[in-house]
Amino acid sequence: MIAALWRPREIVAIEIQLELAEMATRNAAANGLDGLRVINADLRARRIDGLAPASCDLVVANPPYHALRSGRASPNPGRRLARDESAATMADFVAAAKRFAANSAKVAFVFDASRSAELLRCMAANTLEPKRIRFVHPRADAPASTILVEARKGGGIEATIEPPLMLYDRPGTYSDEARELMQNIPHTRGG
Repeated sequence: MIAALWRPREIVAIEIQLELAEMATRNAAANGLDGLRVINADLRARRIDGLAPASCDLVVANPPYHALRSGRASPNPGRRLARDESAATMADFVAAAKRFAANSAKVAFVFDASRSAELLRCMAANTLEPKRIRFVHPRADAPASTILVEARKGGGIEATIEPPLMLYDRPGTYSDEARELMQNIPHTRGG
C-alpha cells in the first residue's frame, strides 16, 4: 500500500517466510512497483544483506499481535509465525526498527490495542518516542482493537493522541472515514 499510495524511491520489505517473500515480489512486479524490494530474512539477524543499519527514513511494522502461549496457536505454521510470537516478539520488531531507522526517522507500528502499554514502554526504552497515537475501534460502543503509533527515533517526549478511528457505523456498514480511507487505496492487479 505504501508503494502504491506514495511511490517512494525505494521500499525494502523484510519477510521471514520464503513463500510470502516470493509472493510479495511477484505482486510488486505485477503492479509495476519497481521500487519495492523484498528480502527474505529474519529481522532478528545482526546483519541483513542488502539493508544497512540506520538507512531508513521510515520503518513500518506490524508485529504478531499475540504473545507466546497466550491463546490457541494456529495449526498452520505460516499463520502461527505471522500471528503469534513463536519466532519474533514485539520487542524484536521494536529493536529492528531502531536498528534500521536513521536518526530522526519516523517509525510506525500497527499493533494489538490490548498490548498498547507494553508497546509504548518498549518503544520509549529504544529511543523511539511516540509522536502520534490513534486507537482503532470496530464500532463506537466497542473497545479499541488496534493501536496505530507513529514515533520518531531520538524524538522528544510530547505526543498527540488523535481522535479514534471507528471502522463501522453499524454491522456491515463502514464509517464515512473508513470508507474514505479505503477509497484512497489504489486497486492493484496482483494478489
